[in-house]
Amino acid sequence: QVQLVESGGGLQKPGGSLTLSCQASGFKFSDYAMGWFRRPPGKDSDLIAGISWNGDDTYYEDSVKGRFTISRDNAKNTLYLQMNNLEIEDTAIYYCAQERRTLDSNWWKREGYGRWGRGTQVTVSS
Repeated sequence: QVQLVESGGGLQKPGGSLTLSCQASGFKFSDYAMGWFRRPPGKDSDLIAGISWNGDDTYYEDSVKGRFTISRDNAKNTLYLQMNNLEIEDTAIYYCAQERRTLDSNWWKREGYGRWGRGTQVTVSS
């Protein structure tokens, strides 16, 4: 019953910006850390950003630090990814992910997530 629906993908030139959204339903959104994964063409998926349940702590993969900002609005059950200064290497399918609830917290790691949406395509090209 968990649903994660991404939107906001599209085509941008290098240096441009995009904002992705993830509308969540079927669970108590504010009880879970959330994250963004991406799968570039021909590559495996990577966790690129994570955020704690209340938004007070974040994680970023090195390749997006300083360019991307993860945020959430618990009142709207929505997760966001603001992407600035886009690079060609940012081209990928971007997936919203729900934290896997375990004994310990690992939302800053790939293994900390257990459910993903279907993704939204981001293409950066000149």
